[in-house]
Amino acid sequence: MAERERPAVIVTGSAGLIGKPVCQRLEQLGYEVFGLDRIALPDWLQSHAHLHSIDCDVTDDASVQNAVRQVRERAGERLASVVHLAAYYDFSGEDSELYEQVTIEGTQRLLKTLRDLQIETEQFLFTSTMLVHAPCDVGQHIHEEDPLLAKWPYPASKIETERLIRESQPSLRSVFLRIGGIYTDYGQQPTLVQQIKRIHEKDFQGHFFPGNTDAGQSAVHIDDAVDAIARAVERRKAIEPQTAILVGEPDPPSYSELQDAIGQQMYGKEWVTLYVPKSVAKVGAAVSDKLSGGESFIKPFMISMADDHYALDVGRAQKLLGWEPQHQLMDTMPTMVESLQKNPDEWYRRNGLER
Repeated sequence: MAERERPAVIVTGSAGLIGKPVCQRLEQLGYEVFGLDRIALPDWLQSHAHLHSIDCDVTDDASVQNAVRQVRERAGERLASVVHLAAYYDFSGEDSELYEQVTIEGTQRLLKTLRDLQIETEQFLFTSTMLVHAPCDVGQHIHEEDPLLAKWPYPASKIETERLIRESQPSLRSVFLRIGGIYTDYGQQPTLVQQIKRIHEKDFQGHFFPGNTDAGQSAVHIDDAVDAIARAVERRKAIEPQTAILVGEPDPPSYSELQDAIGQQMYGKEWVTLYVPKSVAKVGAAVSDKLSGGESFIKPFMISMADDHYALDVGRAQKLLGWEPQHQLMDTMPTMVESLQKNPDEWYRRNGLER
């Protein structure tokens, strides 16, 4: 009975970096939260009375059907929201069948199961990425209606999934949160973490950049990303179907500003950064990747995107969600660097790096 007294919410990808705090926040806001993931929620979250962990593999029909059926049996035929976080992500730039199997077909499978089990869904919230958009010029800002352009498989899979949701269920009250790179107090966002790592290790390559050092990419602190998702769920009845909303810091620091901030924090002086031609950088990246057995972070495909600038107009997030970022990357950077300096082994581990 207790489960029926609260509005029910499904969160897919619930055991991930953003999934766990989203589940926790929604429970705190008064929802009955059902976390669907192949990995169980940690014990400290499973102990919460209104937070439930259900095994679910979005690539498997029977698994999705069983998971959603469990939610239906425990919470009834109406959901306040489905917060769909589950997706495949690979920073290698290589295409993978998992983009199709997890992100695209997994979403299709989830939507079909909700429909087949006749579950009324007040909202379907899909976490997309700002990278579905073409980059803008330095000094400009990207709007939700601006052109879409996927430069590698990850954003391509998000564009296709947004299209799938719109076309397969046009009346569904769907919302697409196009989120900037998510960072935490210890790093996490891959390109940012690698930038800090190179300077920490005094890597010679860290002094060279094959693009406009005035360009930057919008990021968003994990707490602000979770807040945007929670606000979207809370305001679900006021958001029109098929609404895209950009979420991120409007004016990102440039690459050179980040370089200098990291250098000052670590060594008390600016970190010298020099331009290197893209043709030279691509050869260097290819050689480095080959010598490392494919383990080098910088891939040749990244070189052509070094000039890409992503600054966001968050006016729609302000209007529809009452949201704006409460954290700034440049303000958080000292905390990231300090955590690395205090405990390098732990910093590397939490960021998925090897020393």
